[in-house]
Amino acid sequence: MNTTRKIMSVSMILLLAILAVFLVSLNMGTMKIPLAEVIKAFNGTGSEQNYTVLMHFRLPRMVIAILIGAGIAVSGAILQSVSRNALADPGILGINSGAGLAVVLYIFYFQGSSFSSGIWSVYIMPFAALFGAFLAAFLIYSLAWKQGVTPIRLVLVGIGINAAFGALIIVFQLMMDPNNFMQATIWLSGSIWGASWEYVVAILPWILLLIPWAVYKSQHLNVLNLGDHTAAGLGVTVERERRTLLFISVALAGACVAVGGGIAFLGLVAPHLARKLVGPRHQGMLPVSALLGSLVLLVADIIGKNLMAPSEIPVGLVVSCLGAPYFIYLLIKD
Repeated sequence: MNTTRKIMSVSMILLLAILAVFLVSLNMGTMKIPLAEVIKAFNGTGSEQNYTVLMHFRLPRMVIAILIGAGIAVSGAILQSVSRNALADPGILGINSGAGLAVVLYIFYFQGSSFSSGIWSVYIMPFAALFGAFLAAFLIYSLAWKQGVTPIRLVLVGIGINAAFGALIIVFQLMMDPNNFMQATIWLSGSIWGASWEYVVAILPWILLLIPWAVYKSQHLNVLNLGDHTAAGLGVTVERERRTLLFISVALAGACVAVGGGIAFLGLVAPHLARKLVGPRHQGMLPVSALLGSLVLLVADIIGKNLMAPSEIPVGLVVSCLGAPYFIYLLIKD
């Protein structure tokens, strides 16, 4: 089987798996809705209660899970290629903690004001998270610069920034009142809390713009993987392309963190699985990573909602439980 056919086959299987999990998720929750009733609700012959639960609670949450999973997976794939480090991930390198710090500051200073209620918070929160993510990326890139940026320095500085921002997050959490503290804690654990169509509209443009842009830049990612000197010899402006790709990765991570909180390991695991399935060429690996990220997050969301129902486990904790063993395996293998 040639590479293109293999990518097409894997993508089709993943799309079918996402569809199957999507249908299962529509049925599962505190209120069980059989598939026949789901179909009736959507064609207008079902009960109004079922329609409300599906359209206003479950469906937007599932769409958000698909979008966030795809965004974080592609962000992680770009970071791994740019840093040439198989263990790179938006959560490990400090991008998520930068976005998290910005959102915690937003909650701390603006909770209860007109900017943190109603429609304002839906659209301001992603920009707050993006600001924090870009601040983290700027600090990482600046501190890692020494006659250029080497992958090792990028990773080491990223880990240090992650620790510093994580400490600042704890400091501000300790100064919050109990309600805000609980809100920030749940959000930082990774919780798809924005289960409404407004949040879908808020994150959708970022995903639709940035993932195709990343796929368009996939050839540059392939060349950068060969090393800076080789890439420069092949005519690539290394630092400019690295900055552009980091911008795409950081923007994706920031937008996803704004709605989904601190979901770790997904950006690490999905690209690795994609490489095993379709190989390292980014033209196929990035789309497959996006599909895998969506599938993993949908499954994690089902587990989080139903494992200890009616209580709910934040989806980020479920992903960490699923991803940590794989992370340990990678460390042992290397």
